[in-house]
Amino acid sequence: MRAPLLTLKRARALRRAMTLPEVVLWQALRGGKVGGMRFRRQHPIGPYVLDFYCPALCLAVEIDGAAHDIPDQAGHDLRRDAWLAAQGIRVLRVLAADVLTEDRLESVLDTIAAAGRS
Repeated sequence: MRAPLLTLKRARALRRAMTLPEVVLWQALRGGKVGGMRFRRQHPIGPYVLDFYCPALCLAVEIDGAAHDIPDQAGHDLRRDAWLAAQGIRVLRVLAADVLTEDRLESVLDTIAAAGRS
């Protein structure tokens, strides 16, 4: 699915300004290190930019920080996830705090690998 030009530009900008949890998870995912799955970072699809996307499995991995606890943002996330599900994309949400803790990061990577097998 093609993304609008504005979404493409926003994705490029987000790639240059990734958050620390995004950088940490990208280093763990890149190059097929988790179950041989190949991910793209800050991937535009429709009106949205996905944190990480595996096109072979139609799997998106989203990192949720404190901002996602705000009721308005939580509602936006639900609408976004519903739109992505309608496009055939599964969304796996992980907490930013889990990515930044080494033992929890291993658990996150195991969860991603399991999602790729199912």
